[in-house]
Amino acid sequence: MFKIVRREEMAEGTVILNEIEAPLIAQKAKPGQFVILKANEEGERIPLTMADTDTEKGTITIIYMVVGKSTAIFKDLTVGDIYQDVIGPLGKATHIEKVGKVVCVGGGTGVAVLHPITRALKEAGNDVTCIIGARNKDLLILEKEMDAASHDLRVCTDDGSYGHHGFVTEVMQAVIEAGDVKLVVGIGPVPMMKALSGITKKYDVPTMVSLNPIMVDGTGMCGGCRVTVGGETKFACVDGPEFDGHKVDYDELMLRLQAYLAEERRCHEDYCTIRDAQ
Repeated sequence: MFKIVRREEMAEGTVILNEIEAPLIAQKAKPGQFVILKANEEGERIPLTMADTDTEKGTITIIYMVVGKSTAIFKDLTVGDIYQDVIGPLGKATHIEKVGKVVCVGGGTGVAVLHPITRALKEAGNDVTCIIGARNKDLLILEKEMDAASHDLRVCTDDGSYGHHGFVTEVMQAVIEAGDVKLVVGIGPVPMMKALSGITKKYDVPTMVSLNPIMVDGTGMCGGCRVTVGGETKFACVDGPEFDGHKVDYDELMLRLQAYLAEERRCHEDYCTIRDAQ
């Protein structure tokens, strides 16, 4: 059993942080890897990339947005409650090396995934510029943590309520044009990663993205998380979740992510109706 020892509501209560007791996972986890969580016997298996680990406390931190029934169940868990299952670490860890000037770009809850990667790149001796964004100021997450994990933090909001008025891709392009950027890491909504990769490809800047396709077992057996990268089929759970951003078929990925939206919405609504009636 995996007990929740800290819980925070972020981004107007739509994004939740859970710090969970999982000492064996915390000892082995590396930036970029993920876990699969299950709240109870009837729950779904939900893959989430770890936002942080603490080997001394034996904890891992996950941050997720409430979008369906399973994440709504997660949100109802409080400090002291448990996840029935937490499996991991899974996936390939981020390749970390000193390359020079690196730009890390995060959007929405992708900032949580980006956090340990950004910190590791800085610790490896890179000059790290971090750009994070959200639709508005209230939806921004981990600003202080990302500031500490980088040398230069830039914040964007779509509505101009905080920081740069506009998209993270605009700021990223300006940074690329101003200096000798050796690597871009982009994690966030698929349209953001697609736009980002299109820009970096024009400037011939190597780009890494982290993909979030539908996933079931997380060990390469089911094939549910297949993505097309460089014309080849890859499984995000074992071949990724990180891939060359210039080779990903983003249009196919977006279509696959939409496959069960209606069912997810209906299950979420039914669960909330039953819960609120109790």
